[in-house]
Amino acid sequence: MNQRQMIRTHPTADVSDAAVIGPGCQIWHQAQVRERAQIGRNCILGKGVYVDFDVTLGDNCKLQNGVYVYHPAALEDGVFLGPGVIITNDKQPRAITPDMRLKTDDDWAASPVWIGTGAAVGAGSVVLPGVKIGRWAMVGAGTVVTRDVPDYGLVVGNPARLAGYVCPCGAKLTAINPGQYYCPSCQKTIHLKNEEIGRLED
Repeated sequence: MNQRQMIRTHPTADVSDAAVIGPGCQIWHQAQVRERAQIGRNCILGKGVYVDFDVTLGDNCKLQNGVYVYHPAALEDGVFLGPGVIITNDKQPRAITPDMRLKTDDDWAASPVWIGTGAAVGAGSVVLPGVKIGRWAMVGAGTVVTRDVPDYGLVVGNPARLAGYVCPCGAKLTAINPGQYYCPSCQKTIHLKNEEIGRLED
């Protein structure tokens, strides 16, 4: 059995022969995966998902219905994108140049988005070009992410604002001392230093 036979692809999906798809992936109704996209193992691409050329997804990513990911975005392992999330790439979008000529690929430069391991982006959120979303961060539904999100950061609103920190299990952390947080769900203590997560302790 070759690798393509280990991938479940709906008949209505459009997957480029020049895309690299890992074993165990599921690609559902009317999804499109463009050339040179690299999809890791065991990823799920829901109905109507668009994965642009030169996009990279790690293993075990889940893209819900209607997600659009534009080149050259890179998602690490275990990233979740909720329904209707848009990952953008153009900081100065125009259809035409100042001389009224239709823009071509040579008239602009794409700005990549990077999303770290385990991060989750809630339904209907928009991530602007050049943004980095840290590992295990969580973006609330409907958020417009205009700047970087720290590891384990919880951001909400338009524009996004930092509203706390979350545990890898998804629960919001409780501050117990300066730089020290506690997870009420899995009872881990998490140390924060300069707005970056340090280590987890059982």
